[in-house]
Amino acid sequence: MTLEQILFYIISGLVLLFGFLVIVCRRIFRSAIYLLFSLVGIAALYFMMDVEFIAAIQIIVYVGGIVVLIIFSIFLTHQVGEKMPKKLIKRIIPALILSTVGFFLTIGILSRHTFSVESKPGVFNPTVENIGHQLLDYQHYGYVLPFEIISFLLLAALIGSIVIAIRPKQQIKN
Repeated sequence: MTLEQILFYIISGLVLLFGFLVIVCRRIFRSAIYLLFSLVGIAALYFMMDVEFIAAIQIIVYVGGIVVLIIFSIFLTHQVGEKMPKKLIKRIIPALILSTVGFFLTIGILSRHTFSVESKPGVFNPTVENIGHQLLDYQHYGYVLPFEIISFLLLAALIGSIVIAIRPKQQIKN
């Protein structure tokens, strides 16, 4: 086993650990910090794969934008040491069932799909216009679906941070 493989397993384990801590931690500020560490770990994995641009975008957009937005919303709306409400068992069981079904559905779809590496014939022209056409093209070599998924993920993160930031009316009256 090479040093790079060992480092990959260590970073992957830390990303999974911090991702798990984001979910189970009851202190909202600590949960945001664990999310920060998890996203930095994912950027480190991108650096290991020699895709420095994606790693830099990961750090700038997610770590620099989303996590900072969440932390600011926590500071502006909550007390930093405030605990999140306890999870209700009537919500945990359906969430666990749906997560398990979704996991096995994803594994089933991925195991049936054949992933092939194809390259577009011709010389690649790395101009802004060409990259823009590839990002927004929905034909065979287009990347509009991943582009839209990333846009949806950013929107979900923004909505989630707003939902976390808004206090219930009961807490405001007290």
